[in-house]
Amino acid sequence: MNVQFKKGVLELCVLVLLDKKDRYGYELVQMISHQISISEGSVYPLLRRLTKEGYFTTYLKESTEGPSRKYYQLTPEGRSYLHRLVQEWDDFTKGVNQLIKEGVKSD
Repeated sequence: MNVQFKKGVLELCVLVLLDKKDRYGYELVQMISHQISISEGSVYPLLRRLTKEGYFTTYLKESTEGPSRKYYQLTPEGRSYLHRLVQEWDDFTKGVNQLIKEGVKSD
């Protein structure tokens, strides 16, 4: 898949996954990797930035499988941001899909 496509959608994927449930970084990487080929190193800088911007809070939780894990939790600001991104994504994909249909018709 095109690298620029992935970069643009990764933020949306992380926000969507955190909308229903708090998750830790590696869990997010694994879930996204099942759908989109990404590197683990691409998610952590994004998590730090979105936390710094106030879209997430973090907390540590004991793990039965090793050291405590840092969980990310969507803030009300993060949820609002997610809703804006989803609307933008819907508008964007409708426009692109329309252009694709028009392009295919003219062939």
